[in-house]
Amino acid sequence: MLLFYNLGIRVYFLLILIASAFNKKAKLWIRGRKNTQFPEFTSSAWFHFASLGEYEQGQPVLAAYRASHPGIRVVITFFSPSGFEIRKNTPLADAVYYLPLDTAVNAREFISAIKPTIAVFTKYEYWYHFFNELHKRQIPLYVISGIFRPNQVFFKWYGRLHRKMLNFVTRFFVQDEDSKKLLQGIGIANVSVSGDTRFDRVWANAQQPRSFPIIEEFKNNQNVFIAGSTWPEDEVLLAQLIKEQPDWKFIIAPHEISEERINKLVNILPENSTARYSQISNLQSPIPDIKIIIIDNIGMLSSLYQYGGIAYIGGGFGAGIHNTLEAAAFGLPVIFGPNYQKFKEARDLVSLSLGFSINNEEELRARFADLLKDYKNISPKIKRYVQEHTGATDMIMSFINH
Repeated sequence: MLLFYNLGIRVYFLLILIASAFNKKAKLWIRGRKNTQFPEFTSSAWFHFASLGEYEQGQPVLAAYRASHPGIRVVITFFSPSGFEIRKNTPLADAVYYLPLDTAVNAREFISAIKPTIAVFTKYEYWYHFFNELHKRQIPLYVISGIFRPNQVFFKWYGRLHRKMLNFVTRFFVQDEDSKKLLQGIGIANVSVSGDTRFDRVWANAQQPRSFPIIEEFKNNQNVFIAGSTWPEDEVLLAQLIKEQPDWKFIIAPHEISEERINKLVNILPENSTARYSQISNLQSPIPDIKIIIIDNIGMLSSLYQYGGIAYIGGGFGAGIHNTLEAAAFGLPVIFGPNYQKFKEARDLVSLSLGFSINNEEELRARFADLLKDYKNISPKIKRYVQEHTGATDMIMSFINH
């Protein structure tokens, strides 16, 4: 099985290499790993994140560890460019790298260079050679905010190698009891149900959000609908809703902000009522009388929800929805597409009638009409749900520091 794993890793690298000729993200992925030199550390704490979303999820533990261990250098690795390019200068790390390709040689050289005394992986990403090398050197490895489902490879008859990876982990901190039971069912007993550290992250953000004077001026005490991390399938539905709601203003923050993507979005929205944030953010005079703002940058969305009444979260017509908790922490009921089952918090919100899944334009219109009647009454319940699920960071840190 290890032979096939090693072959798969190299085939994956080859496919990314080919894609880098015409795909910007693939090009960054290749370039970021090319001729990387890792300075020698005497010791460090290693935090790995797949991408930006996992960084935001694990950031409370990262920040807590840094605060409680000021003398230890922190190394962060990312698998994806969307995490590395945005957080490569984070003050929470002494060094930020792309994770090298998972080969035995790379794992040995990387770990020999940074000399971690602890490794923390957030939610997922299981790399055989890195995990094995940590295990051989008896370096504690923690997986935080983990979540497991029966259809994952660990629980299949052909998943022996992946089950072996799980045995290299010192402690799992999982989001729910179902994940714990799945792990126990294959003989993994070192599991704690801590919850999801994203609740700590979004709740802290909601207590002290960044302010945006331009958005405050745009809102002007009116109702605002905020659509976050949208994809084209979401935006087609939203464009129709916007035409039917003259009394609401809209903020749309697309998941991808290339010129091509932004221009396509602009073309399906009312021409004289739409502006890009970059166009109005530096105006000296009052902003024009517009109904829609398109956020064409990264980093604002998590605090933008403070200005909203209802939120739509994108991705549900593709691989899966994006972060619902950022909006929920501000008390916004959330609407999203049908592909949300992988996310416990989304399932929770739906079961509590605080989040709502839609399949088409008609259902979006109907759900919005229903929420108009009581979204303000729902708001305190959503905030309470988020607050009641905080505390994962403290539990994890009490174990790590023990």
